[in-house]
Amino acid sequence: MAYIGDTVRLQVNFKSFEGFLIDPSDISLKIYDNAKNEVDSVQITEANKIATGQYFYDYVVPADIHEYFIFEFRGLHNEKPILARGKVDIKFN
Repeated sequence: MAYIGDTVRLQVNFKSFEGFLIDPSDISLKIYDNAKNEVDSVQITEANKIATGQYFYDYVVPADIHEYFIFEFRGLHNEKPILARGKVDIKFN
């Protein structure tokens, strides 16, 4: 649960089919509102890396998103897409 105007840390663990943490290339983060409209897009860099396969982004919840938002980390591994999605519920008060 997050509040409008609050900062939330979005995190991802990218794993291979074998379950090992991997570092994909060209990592991006997209934010979608509850109508599945893209509202933000960010390129993820080495500054957002925690460890092998683990990345984060600190996102400020805007006032124009209601109920929840969906975040999607996407990259390329072995020239194929790899992605993970999550949902963050929003509370006004």
